[in-house]
Amino acid sequence: MLKTDVAIIGGGPAGSTVAALLKKYKPSLDVTILEREKFPREHVGESHTPAISAILDEMGVWDKVEAENFPIKIGATFKWGATKDLWDTDFLQGDQFRDEPRPAKFVDQRTRTAFQVDRGVYDKVLLDHARELGCRVLEEAHVRSIDHVDDSVSGLNVTSDSAEVREEIGEDGRVEARFYVDCTGEIGILRRALDIEIEAPTALRNIAFYQYWQDAKWAVSLGIGGTRIQIMSLDWGWLWFIPITPSRTSVGLVLPAEYYKASGKTVEELYHEAITTEPLIKDLLTTATPEPEIYATKDWNFVSKRLAGKNWFLAGDSCGFADPILSAGMTLAHTSGRKAAFTILEIMRGVTKEQWLKDEYEAGHSTQIRHHMQFADFWYSSNGQFTDLKEYCQDIAETAGLTLAPEEAFRWLATGGFTLDEPGVAAALTYRVSGLKLVAVHLGGSVPEWEISKTNIWELNYEGAKEDKFVRYLKGRVLPIPCMKRGTKTLPLIDSFKHVVNAFKRHSESIKILEDSVNAMIAQDHIDPQDASLLAIEAMETMMLEGWISATADPTKPFIKISESEI
Repeated sequence: MLKTDVAIIGGGPAGSTVAALLKKYKPSLDVTILEREKFPREHVGESHTPAISAILDEMGVWDKVEAENFPIKIGATFKWGATKDLWDTDFLQGDQFRDEPRPAKFVDQRTRTAFQVDRGVYDKVLLDHARELGCRVLEEAHVRSIDHVDDSVSGLNVTSDSAEVREEIGEDGRVEARFYVDCTGEIGILRRALDIEIEAPTALRNIAFYQYWQDAKWAVSLGIGGTRIQIMSLDWGWLWFIPITPSRTSVGLVLPAEYYKASGKTVEELYHEAITTEPLIKDLLTTATPEPEIYATKDWNFVSKRLAGKNWFLAGDSCGFADPILSAGMTLAHTSGRKAAFTILEIMRGVTKEQWLKDEYEAGHSTQIRHHMQFADFWYSSNGQFTDLKEYCQDIAETAGLTLAPEEAFRWLATGGFTLDEPGVAAALTYRVSGLKLVAVHLGGSVPEWEISKTNIWELNYEGAKEDKFVRYLKGRVLPIPCMKRGTKTLPLIDSFKHVVNAFKRHSESIKILEDSVNAMIAQDHIDPQDASLLAIEAMETMMLEGWISATADPTKPFIKISESEI
């Protein structure tokens, strides 16, 4: 029998993140990863967001990932929404991607970009890194069953054809731990063993077919290795085009499962039809060579009703899955792995109430998954090019309760809870407020106005709110942070929000509140003036949208005017 402090089932990105961060912040821990396959192995989910880059740096694996020369993702190019025109969303708001030698460090512009990765290579780099940190990594270790008494896991029963694994786990093949983490993806082996229910709060029921191509042209080449992924809508689905190495590209088709069933066509027929009818993708693949296999997977949205229990946690796709239109999967995997690791470390310290820590992990990550689902619903239902799927899109819109006029659509997205995803920064999902307004332009056809430009005499509105705490996951800790809460809305009293709130103590005119907040961020947080201005504008816009500011207009006083150059 093998006894360990933490047993992690699954060695993908979520599992490797949990393991690496546990060892980083508490090297004395005995951490075991049980992975049923032998790496490398193929896997879908190649597109990152900048949130992952920061986690890779914290794990200490950034340099190893950068050394693999994966393409640098600066954003995405879409054909989606009200027109057939192409439009871009970039992570480097207001800046151009600068050419620089590689491999590069995690500094400057690279902190705001992401990777596009070959998962076979990427996942192995992460798993090997966990091994190098001192984790026990057992590949080809099959968890056949899980013993539990009510909500407490008592042990794992493991089999393996590997002599090395059998020697580690002993003749009885039993693994016992203080904590167990399920990182087995949709399989959710621990989740299923504990009979934890899932729900699917969305009408989306999509499937994906994908294939790898050698020597495809890149749609966009910026500097050394910089590019954008391509998302091209069809009348009956959409295509992704993601360079994942300098010579290898992932090309996938996403479509409703019902459309596939009703078409009477094979996977191969639908996949090739999609490629040949989309002119940009067809051109990029003109001289490319496809690898033999076309893979298929379902990407049905779901969220687990529980993410933590007596001595166990779910992380990664075992928690839930959101449609890949926003490249959310890998971000959710890494962020949940990080939060799960920090929660376990905090429980071991014995300082903070254990149930509160679990509740915060469960509520926070479940909310993130649901927001990604709702945002995906918005993307699909706003796409006029799905001409054969009008009823399908109407069902999605009805499920999400959407009003698709640009102003109302943006307000719906904004009031989904910006402040929950990245405390102290006005961001929703993978978008900051300014970037989300630009997305709304392309999906809705006109520019959503800035609410803070419509009024100029302000006061804080705390009616019905109460002082509370929420969590910040920082350097291996789970820290309670002061905030104001009103219903589902949270106003963090830290970072840019703190400075804006403090400015209300001295001013009532919007211009002066903005100036005071910017000056405080420059002086106290040492933030670049341009960045400080954007952070303050986004924080105030969020507070206005979520009802934390009561406002009137005085025509004799100046109004805040926001130019495109500021965002």
